[in-house]
Amino acid sequence: MSAQVNFGIWYDFRNPAPWARPFESLYRSSLEQISWAEQLGIDSVWLTEHHFSDDGYCPSPLVIASAIGAGTRTMRIGTNLILLPLYHPIRLAEDVAALSLLTGGRFDLGVGAGYVEAEYRAFGRSLKHRPSLMEEAVAIIRQAWTGEPVNFQGKRFQVDNIPVLPAPEQAIKVLMGAISPPATARAARISDGFLSSGGVGQEDYIDAVAAQGRTRDSASIYAGSWGIVSEDPEQEAHMLGPHLLHQMNGYLEMGAFGGGDGAPRFQTPEDAVTQGFYQFWTPDQAVENILAQFEAFPQIRDMHFWAQFPGESTDSGSRRIELLAQRVLPRVRDTLSHRNN
Repeated sequence: MSAQVNFGIWYDFRNPAPWARPFESLYRSSLEQISWAEQLGIDSVWLTEHHFSDDGYCPSPLVIASAIGAGTRTMRIGTNLILLPLYHPIRLAEDVAALSLLTGGRFDLGVGAGYVEAEYRAFGRSLKHRPSLMEEAVAIIRQAWTGEPVNFQGKRFQVDNIPVLPAPEQAIKVLMGAISPPATARAARISDGFLSSGGVGQEDYIDAVAAQGRTRDSASIYAGSWGIVSEDPEQEAHMLGPHLLHQMNGYLEMGAFGGGDGAPRFQTPEDAVTQGFYQFWTPDQAVENILAQFEAFPQIRDMHFWAQFPGESTDSGSRRIELLAQRVLPRVRDTLSHRNN
């Protein structure tokens, strides 16, 4: 296990109709919440991406990351994840290099292939080209950040002697999410770490790292947790149920978790609470469960939790962040520190 493990918060910036408020208010209060969370000792913040959602699911994570960078000083900023095939890799390399320079090297680029056909179609891409789009984009981005002119001839992209300047002054990690065996093998081969959601794929990723001839201990996991900490988990589940129903059904409608057209949806908030990814913990249970995850996967370098759920008030999410920061993480960090010594 590495000496430094980060704990963070995760945002999708959904603003669904039943609880809608002006997006200016949502963004402003979330940025204030993130700066406040840094003061509480939260180490990282993670942003995700989708397009054309009725609830405004975050379409511009790099723009928001830049605003977060301006309002924080030490917090690491990452994406879990952006949809790499929807970008031209040269343009993305430029934006991420600038973001790294603006944040003093605090940005980590987390990428994935995505699964929504409408997004691909709108950006002139084809889902069947996902493997080559991923492979070529990562190769081009890594070349671009060297500061030397990029020369690349592939199936999807051709780049002739293009310099990407200014180059980043600190190394930028390229992290990658995956679910299928080929995508997990790709993450092990060409990324600097694995982005997980709800623990899915972590063991497969470590096996894929070993298959590359590296030690299992050399794997790095950046884990998006669906754990929810509360003094009263039963009451929290009841309060959050409608918000969790919106979140889970939104993913199913986009095609996640085997969803898509014709796939069943959760019918009630109770269904989403009991059958979704969520786990409800008291602070003591959170400490126990988080430490168990690190015992099973010492390769975890960062674990982050949803800051607030679609339509949930900022104050409600802040109560949970404060509980995590003050009642859970100090005990987890102390135990991990003793394990490492």
